[in-house]
Amino acid sequence: MTEQVPVQQETRVFDRLVALLDEHGAAYQVIEHEAEGRTDVVSTLRGNPLSQAAKCVVMRVKLTKKKSHYVLAVVPGDRRVDLGRVRELWSAQHVSFVERETAERLSGSVSGSIVPFSFDPALELVVDPDLLEHPRMFFNAGELDVSLSLDTRDYARAASPRVERIAEAAA
Repeated sequence: MTEQVPVQQETRVFDRLVALLDEHGAAYQVIEHEAEGRTDVVSTLRGNPLSQAAKCVVMRVKLTKKKSHYVLAVVPGDRRVDLGRVRELWSAQHVSFVERETAERLSGSVSGSIVPFSFDPALELVVDPDLLEHPRMFFNAGELDVSLSLDTRDYARAASPRVERIAEAAA
């Protein structure tokens, strides 16, 4: 008889996130809503201003011909990532959005539910300071139908992001 080896299930991003926030004594609220990944639509469902929503975008920063770096850029929901500024910050040759599969693999979440935290050492977290000016921030919590409202000071303490001006006005 062969021994049955239990299948190791990967921990959901939501569970990792809540554990991290609890460990840091963060003030947060879980918000359940219809499944939605578009920042503007989910902000309406949650009832938060778009400027307080964390829009999370995974990018590839090409440093040299053979060396790339992944960045999770977090900007206010009413803004967009300034690719030129990101390129400048890393002295990169090129910056681009990654394909959906790469974003989901690095973030551990489906597109539209990426959290403003990095649980992968290959993904550097950078957040625009304008998002941190608000007392609370809102974001999908690794699931399309669950969001968090989080105290921004607690976010900064728990996530330890690099803070840089990376947002520009939306088109």
